[in-house]
Amino acid sequence: MKEFILAAEDVNKTFQGFKAISNLNFYMDKGELRTVIGPNGAGKTTFLDLITGRSKPDTGSIKFEEKTELTDLNEYQIYRLGVGRKFQTPTVYVDHTVFENLVLSLEGSRGVFNALFARVTPAQRDRIHEILKTINLANKADVKAGTLAHGQKQWLEIGMLLAQNAKLLLVDEPAAGMTDEETVRTGELLLSLAGKHSIIVIEHDMLFVRQIATKVTVLHQGAVLCEGTVDDVQNNEKVIEVYLGRSKARA
Repeated sequence: MKEFILAAEDVNKTFQGFKAISNLNFYMDKGELRTVIGPNGAGKTTFLDLITGRSKPDTGSIKFEEKTELTDLNEYQIYRLGVGRKFQTPTVYVDHTVFENLVLSLEGSRGVFNALFARVTPAQRDRIHEILKTINLANKADVKAGTLAHGQKQWLEIGMLLAQNAKLLLVDEPAAGMTDEETVRTGELLLSLAGKHSIIVIEHDMLFVRQIATKVTVLHQGAVLCEGTVDDVQNNEKVIEVYLGRSKARA
């Protein structure tokens, strides 16, 4: 029997009269790569905010690894449990090298000064080089992060989540602004991480969704409209009506 990495039940969140999340139920297996799609205003970002403690639900439960109630914790406590988030716009340390960005993200890091000036242990150095290979930036280790191409910054930020040793990776629109080649390589990276990590990907690009998705969840008006394979979702009449429209024909 598979173990849930995340289980959200009867979750509700209202902002000034607007119901952003409405009786949401969402279950995700450990090691799964789940893609979440939906129109603007469907509740995707709010859902990630609730998982990470950035916002608190009005009602409902969000459990991590079937035992820890995330709604009882604040952001840093959830972060320490192993929940990492990558926002749509990369947030890297632009004046530090790629290697230093990963040092700063290591699990248990004690702040910028200590992380950069404390001696990096052989085990930590090996871990960073392993991550650099995984995110295809081994030849950019000594380059300042601010000089990287957009796609490379996205990969670095995913690497920073790996350095954090995140068990659950929340990745928001990773393909946005990427070239076709960068998009394909990003998909390959995420697929290579599935199984070792649990990953939720928020995305609008249906070609990218088709590349990475085994199971897709469609949100609409703060609730799950349907779940299934890419083909199931793209042929669902309700989904076509509220979201996909012309995108179905292009994907």
